[in-house]
Amino acid sequence: MDYRPKIPLRVYTSDNVLIGEFGQERRDFVAIKDIPLIQKQALLAIEDSRFYEHGGVDFKGVARAVMADLTGGLKQGASTITMQVARDFFLTKEKLFSRKLTEVMLAYKIERALSKDQILELYMNQIYLGQRAYGFSSAARIYFGKSIKDLSIAQAAMLAGLPQAPSSINPMVNPKGAKQRQHLVLKRMRDLAYINEVQYKSALKEDLHVLGEGKAFNNHAQFVAEMVRQTMYAQFKEETYTRGISVTTTLVQADQEAAYEAVRRNVMAFDQRHGYRGAEAYVALPRNPIERQKLIEATLQKHPASDKLLSAVTLTATPKSLHAVLANGDEIELGADGLRWAAAGLAPKAPAALKLKPGAVIRVVQDSKGRWRITQLPVVGAAFVALNNQTGAYRAMVGGFDFNANQFNHVTQAWRQPGSAIKPFIYSAALEQGFSPGTLVNDAPLTLSSAETGGQPWQPQNDDDVYDGPITLRTALAQSKNVAAVRLLRAITPQYAHDFLPRFGFDAAKHPVNYTLALGTGSVTPLQMAGAYSVFANGGFQISPYLIQKVVDTRGNVLFEAKPVVPGLESARVLDARNAFVTGNLLHEVTTSGTGASASQKLGRQDLAGKTGTSSEAFDGWFAGYSGSTTAVAWMGYDEPQSLGGREFGATLALPIWIDFMRVALAGKPPYPTQPPAGVSQSQGDWMFDEFLTTGAVRSLDLDILQGLKELGSP
Repeated sequence: MDYRPKIPLRVYTSDNVLIGEFGQERRDFVAIKDIPLIQKQALLAIEDSRFYEHGGVDFKGVARAVMADLTGGLKQGASTITMQVARDFFLTKEKLFSRKLTEVMLAYKIERALSKDQILELYMNQIYLGQRAYGFSSAARIYFGKSIKDLSIAQAAMLAGLPQAPSSINPMVNPKGAKQRQHLVLKRMRDLAYINEVQYKSALKEDLHVLGEGKAFNNHAQFVAEMVRQTMYAQFKEETYTRGISVTTTLVQADQEAAYEAVRRNVMAFDQRHGYRGAEAYVALPRNPIERQKLIEATLQKHPASDKLLSAVTLTATPKSLHAVLANGDEIELGADGLRWAAAGLAPKAPAALKLKPGAVIRVVQDSKGRWRITQLPVVGAAFVALNNQTGAYRAMVGGFDFNANQFNHVTQAWRQPGSAIKPFIYSAALEQGFSPGTLVNDAPLTLSSAETGGQPWQPQNDDDVYDGPITLRTALAQSKNVAAVRLLRAITPQYAHDFLPRFGFDAAKHPVNYTLALGTGSVTPLQMAGAYSVFANGGFQISPYLIQKVVDTRGNVLFEAKPVVPGLESARVLDARNAFVTGNLLHEVTTSGTGASASQKLGRQDLAGKTGTSSEAFDGWFAGYSGSTTAVAWMGYDEPQSLGGREFGATLALPIWIDFMRVALAGKPPYPTQPPAGVSQSQGDWMFDEFLTTGAVRSLDLDILQGLKELGSP
């Protein structure tokens, strides 16, 4: 028997959670010995109770079906399982007399060629059961999110009832019809003594917990699944969707879920801070109830749910109460508390763009107590990626707020200005030239002449317009002082810093060779940032991020297996271990006393390092950081760049996402100790390279400081 069903591409996390499936047919193949007895009995009870007794044809049933066809009476199937196998594999679905005879002859031939178990195996793997599910194993996943071996009697009976009309009576489309059919199956199972009376009554009462469409597998990693699909299609073309390829990614399910929730929660928080924008759309509701219902259904299909954010059409609206109808037909009421956030849209003189009235398409969400409140779909973009900074393996990735609404993957595709998140690389370059964390720099207003800029004179400014005079480089980075960063860049030269960036994986062509480099006016992707910060985290080694761990076909043949670089391999070193350590120590300061201090406060840990970033006019908000073997980067910004708000910074936009993720990723893990490498020592309370300490060759910005003091009027 050479049975080769079309099995879709499936994508899994490293801990074997299904996160994506691509193909017209959702199908598994399960050997008959691995199909539970109760599932076989449920099927035989309703489809062919004499399967193991007859020779392939139930003569009484065939006679009834033939007479019905000839007389034009009620169409009847009466096909045995063997006859259904003959039809599904070799014949059309037309109910013709000639086809029925052919079906009978093929059934006899199949019975002679195959054993009963082989025939049943073919049937239970081939039969269509609705929702693109072929075979009982696939249907178990699609409808119940379970392995077939874990189904209850009630669930097995529900699936057994589907072959008769899989498209019209499956539990997603027609729960009532599916339940009635299930009751019939259970009755037949009891009558045939497959189950007893107690089991029968218990199964009738069982709540089946049927999954909604799209919930058959975890769908919080859609950006990852799509990346894998594109990679597989580039190699296997159309066979990608039929060959039964299984891809195991490097994702960790718990981390992925934490990343998804962190992005959703904090994007929603940003959106709530910036107010209600009004209804998504308006429709004129007809007076005729049937026409109204059809219009509402069609409208809500165009505004699908975004996870827990459900769309609804407003039926009535007052400042204290709003009635609306959901896509499933349920009518809901929002009270004054649930409407408070959008109160401006319910005011008598509300602007047309904000006005909430009958026919308004709104978003609602239900709280833990079942109360509804109004909300809206965010329009801001976001990204989050976490890597194992030792190997480069992705641990989590979220490319945006809602994959179905916007499939642009901001992690890999969004080239954005990094703002102050680029500063640690300028400081790292300065360490190579003899500066140290204790070096003083003048945080005072600065004007660069046209001779220095090669264009117009330029006056860099601190974001808060506060200038502290002489401060250490440690303080300057922790407080993200722009002017201090420009002074440091001037000391090492823009060309030197620019040439330094590629060792971290940055594209030099996307960064300017001028003083604005210190303020992050170049372009990076969140993935690049994660790789770059990993160099500090792992002691100076460049990593190559990778997502796919293993690829196998349906027969278990390994088509690809990743061979990541061994952590700490000296051939991958791009930065002196001393530099990585000292820069990391500076980044630790950011999370304890600087712009990222809320990280240590909220997580209650002292083993964090990272840097906030806010680009010009707050078009982008960043936080990049690490702890132990995990480096993670969060970003927020609009796809069409615009200001995120005068009071928004990397610390308010991206850092909360990072904190929420790390709370899960680091839970239960002890603090990660950081040991200084050979060649660094502490001098006057701060770290310094030994070679500069012993030779006294540490560079300073003393002349610049003296000049700055004169500018400030100090003696």
